[in-house]
Amino acid sequence: MAFSVSALVLFGIIVVIFIRNKQLKTSHAIVAALFGFMVSQSTAAGPIQQFLNQLANTISSLAG
Repeated sequence: MAFSVSALVLFGIIVVIFIRNKQLKTSHAIVAALFGFMVSQSTAAGPIQQFLNQLANTISSLAG
């Protein structure tokens, strides 16, 4: 759970930076957020979560 919260904060910061640099329009950010909510409700959510967990474990084992 800590990884998903950290990823949420990281992606939120990236979106804010893009919006401030005018590289990402507000409408595009809204569409991306809605797409994320749709994906979380689909059957693809499980494999995506497993992949992210494995990726986080790999990165932490390389860093530590």
